[in-house]
Amino acid sequence: MTDIPDVLPAAENPFGGILPRPDGLDADPVRFAVRLQHSLRVWRNDGYRVVWLEVPIERADLIPPAVAAGFGFHHSDSRYLMMTLQLEEGAFIPAFSSHYIGAGGVAINDRDELLVVRERYHRDPKRPPRFKLPGGALDEGEHLAQGVVREVFEEMGVRTRFDALVCFRHWHGYRYGKSDIYFVCRLKPLSEEITIEAEEIAESRWMPVQEYLAAEQVSGFNKQIVLAARNSPGIVPTDIPEHDDKSRFEFFMPEPAAQ
Repeated sequence: MTDIPDVLPAAENPFGGILPRPDGLDADPVRFAVRLQHSLRVWRNDGYRVVWLEVPIERADLIPPAVAAGFGFHHSDSRYLMMTLQLEEGAFIPAFSSHYIGAGGVAINDRDELLVVRERYHRDPKRPPRFKLPGGALDEGEHLAQGVVREVFEEMGVRTRFDALVCFRHWHGYRYGKSDIYFVCRLKPLSEEITIEAEEIAESRWMPVQEYLAAEQVSGFNKQIVLAARNSPGIVPTDIPEHDDKSRFEFFMPEPAAQ
C-alpha cells in the first residue's frame, strides 16, 4: 500500500488564497514535488483559488519542480522568490509593486539661499552638469517625511526638519519598466555646514534663490518646484485618529482655513 504524502503546512489569506509555510517546504526536490502535487489536489478540492509559494533562497532547488507543477514567478528579493499558481481559472492575482518612490527637498535658509547639489555622475555626459535639489529613493518601510530628511543629511550633512509637501510628479518608463512618483518637500534648515558624500556628489552649496531661478542649466520643472515651495502653504502632516499607528501611517492635508 502506497503512503499518502502529507499536505504542505499552509495558511489562508482573505481572498481565497493558500500560502504554504516556507519553513515547511522539503529540502529534497523529489519529496517536495510529490507533496506539492498532492497538496494542489487537496487545495483545489477545498475551493482555494490561488497558491502563493514563497521559496527561500536556501530552498532554490525547489523552483524547477514548482515550475513543472505550473507555478510562475511573481516577485523576488534577495531572500526569496514568490511563485503563484491559479487553482481556479481566471482567479485574480494582483501585480507586484509597480512604482518607485522618491523625495526631494527644498531647503531655503534665512538669507534666501537654496541648498543645491551637483551629482558626480549624470545620465547625459554631453549635457552640462546641473545643480538639482537634494533627495533620493525612500528605503523600504520608511516614511516620506523621514526619508527626505535622511537623504539630505546623508548627501550633504545638513540637518533639516520636514515642513510641508508642496508637489509631486508621476511618470512612467522608469527603472526596469516601472513607474516613478517623486514627492517634493519643503524643509526647514537646522544647520548650514555642508559635508558632501564624495562617492556620489561632486559639489553642493547654498545658492541664492534668484540665481537658481535665472540659471539656464536649471530645468523649468525645478524652478517651478522652488517657486511652489516659497509661495505655496503646501500640505502638512496631519493626525487621523482612526489611524494612529505612526509607524505605519502618515497623512498630509491642507491646514484648515481660519474661522
